[in-house]
Amino acid sequence: MVQPSLLLVSPVFYGYWTTIASSLKKLGYEVHTHLYDAPGTLVERVRNKALHDLPERLRPAAFESIVTDKAVAKLREVNPEIVLVVKGDQLGQQWWEAVQNSGARHATWMYDELRRMRYSDQDFDLRMLGPIASYSPADVAELNAQGYEAIEVPLAFDADLPIAPAQEPNISFVGARYEGREHMLKQLHDAGLPVKAFGKQWSRHWWDVARTRQFKTSGLETGRDLDRSHAYGVMASSPATLNIHGDQDGFTMRTFEAPGVGGLQIIDRPDVSRYYDVGEEVLVYESIEELIDLCKRVLVEPQWASRIRQAGQKRTLAEHTFDQRIQALESLWK
Repeated sequence: MVQPSLLLVSPVFYGYWTTIASSLKKLGYEVHTHLYDAPGTLVERVRNKALHDLPERLRPAAFESIVTDKAVAKLREVNPEIVLVVKGDQLGQQWWEAVQNSGARHATWMYDELRRMRYSDQDFDLRMLGPIASYSPADVAELNAQGYEAIEVPLAFDADLPIAPAQEPNISFVGARYEGREHMLKQLHDAGLPVKAFGKQWSRHWWDVARTRQFKTSGLETGRDLDRSHAYGVMASSPATLNIHGDQDGFTMRTFEAPGVGGLQIIDRPDVSRYYDVGEEVLVYESIEELIDLCKRVLVEPQWASRIRQAGQKRTLAEHTFDQRIQALESLWK
């Protein structure tokens, strides 16, 4: 049986493209990949940072053109039947025109809100993206109301990634250092709870301090930036791991990763009940007092905590892996 050829066009984004490609192969596709923001030479790394960080009006047009031209060249080389783009907002108009002209069926999967992506910075016809899958329920509702074809596909747990063994006795937080998060973790610390924050902005290693310019210590126990495999190990082995959202509509990857690795997730979003049974598979807090109480109970009732871990992991492996998400995405081009 001939396998349909599929071109996966994705950002590097912590290597999630590897499990997306693996899940596609399991469904019988001949998968080719193109990482449009993969680091290369020094010039290419500077270009990629400019595309990510500069406001639209300050981005040199030539930078976008180089990224776009490389993607178009890959499209012509592969000549796929199907194109799946992940995010893709660094790619210029010429890319989307080339995809349309190729005759390939195509779709776009977004792991961020539209308002945070470059599509909102320019006069761009979203119909060029093909059918859209988004982790944002609000975006999906708005797109459908405007006549676009869009479905909600949440993020997922990468069940293929090995978990690096770890022994973490502290309640863990893995993520960026924001003022609100730091204040909350300090309150846990002041309540006598063992807390440790991981990430380059928290780290006191001299190199991390130099590159982030975070000269002021948080006063917390901290660790360095973790790759996903080691982050999985920390979350799995800590008494509980915290998932703190910001101004987001959809749920982060961590929402599914923490229980997926067998960790006990404590999250700040009651609407996680869409995916997990609160109190049975995941814990939710809505105030710092409630969070302190939950953390204390986790430490003094390990059997109760273990039951939640096991139930959360079972639910995740059954419903929230990339294999399940790719099956949902498949409806966009079939």
